[in-house]
Amino acid sequence: MAAGTYNLQIDQGSDYASTLTITESGVAKDLTGYSARAQMRPTKSSSTLSATFTCTVTNASGGVLKMELSNSITKDLAAGVYYYDLEIYTAADASVTRLLEGQVTVDPEVTR
Repeated sequence: MAAGTYNLQIDQGSDYASTLTITESGVAKDLTGYSARAQMRPTKSSSTLSATFTCTVTNASGGVLKMELSNSITKDLAAGVYYYDLEIYTAADASVTRLLEGQVTVDPEVTR
C-alpha cells in the first residue's frame, strides 16, 4: 500500500492535534501491537529535524491514532513549508508502514 498524501496546516505558537482513523479496504485497521511516529523536516532529504510529533494509538482495534505538536514546539518553528511523514511500526521495526506524507505549512503567529 502506497502512502497517502495529506497536507497539514499548523498555526505557529498553537497546539496542533489530528486524530486519524486508519482503514484498509474500508475497514478499520487493527493497530494492536503497533506504535506510530512522525517527523517534520525542511526538505525531504534534510538531516535537520524540525519537529517530532507525539503519536499515540488511542483505539487500537478501531484503527485510531493521534498526532500532536504542543505550542511549546510550534512557537519555535519558522513560518514556511516543511515536509512530514507518518509511520506505524511494530517492536524492533519488524514491520514498518508509511501511512501518510505531505507538506506542512506553518502560518506565522502575530500575537506573542
